[in-house]
Amino acid sequence: MKAVVITDDKKLMWSDVENPTMKAGEVLVKVHAAAVNRADLMQVDGCYPPPPGCPDWPGLEISGVIEDMSEEAKAEGKWKIGDEVCALLGGGGYAEYVTVQSFMLMPIPAGLSLTDAAALPEAYATAYLNLFIEGGAKPGMNFLMHAGASGLASVVIPMAKAFGLRVITTVLNEEAAKSIAHLGADIVVDTSKESIVDVLKAECEAGRPLNLAIDCLGSEKVGECFPYCAYACRWIMIATLAGDISPVNMRTMYVKNIRLIGSTLRSKPEPYKGEILAKLVEEIWPKVESGEIRPTIWKVMSIKEANEAHALLRDGKSAGKVVMTF
Repeated sequence: MKAVVITDDKKLMWSDVENPTMKAGEVLVKVHAAAVNRADLMQVDGCYPPPPGCPDWPGLEISGVIEDMSEEAKAEGKWKIGDEVCALLGGGGYAEYVTVQSFMLMPIPAGLSLTDAAALPEAYATAYLNLFIEGGAKPGMNFLMHAGASGLASVVIPMAKAFGLRVITTVLNEEAAKSIAHLGADIVVDTSKESIVDVLKAECEAGRPLNLAIDCLGSEKVGECFPYCAYACRWIMIATLAGDISPVNMRTMYVKNIRLIGSTLRSKPEPYKGEILAKLVEEIWPKVESGEIRPTIWKVMSIKEANEAHALLRDGKSAGKVVMTF
């Protein structure tokens, strides 16, 4: 089969690889589409290796059709050959075929195409993990989601709004702010014109301190924001794209009982991730099918354009998910 492999000079190349072999409990999926995630870029850069046992090539979320099943997967009776599915992977999704444990599959929500569905598993599972499990999100909370034009934010913001949170987000410029207007954030902070610290200060002084943040940026701004957090605020770090280091006033942390939480989905055990996927189907899929929450597909490209697809994320030129079709 063909897959997108990482070359020695950190490029992506459509190349021949060995066919996958099913293990106990797995199914074989013929891939229709794979979405691009920043973790894929980090893997290419050599700083985010796949979990043990996963293929060397990138790809965390795919959609496709079940082509074969192990005897254990057949015995479960949940899936059958020919079913259209989407799947969360530890890696290896940039390929014509993948093998995956049956509990890592989800049905395609009604009304979505296979291409749309490729943008669901990683982004929605990450959103659910950090909003509800790590973040304890509840209606009425004041919530900050950094990088509003990212693929993850295109999922997190509508999900948070659908569950009654008040959402603040950041973007790099006015053009990006316009591109995410449809997501429905309550406050969009154009950081070329104003500081998120000043905005959070004004919100706090108006009686709306921050209850929850999902932060993929990091930098010195983290510590600067803490004085404007509510008691028991949870600040969840999922990446540090703007900088790894921040001075933090630890007195502010313990007086306010602020929780600074590091979180990654990829490193979680597969059974734990399977539990999150089951929650998605139960709690989130109905809102997807009703149109209350939908993935924002920024661009659809060919799998053979993987280098160009990665460049869109790397250069900050996308406002939503980039999906590659086979």
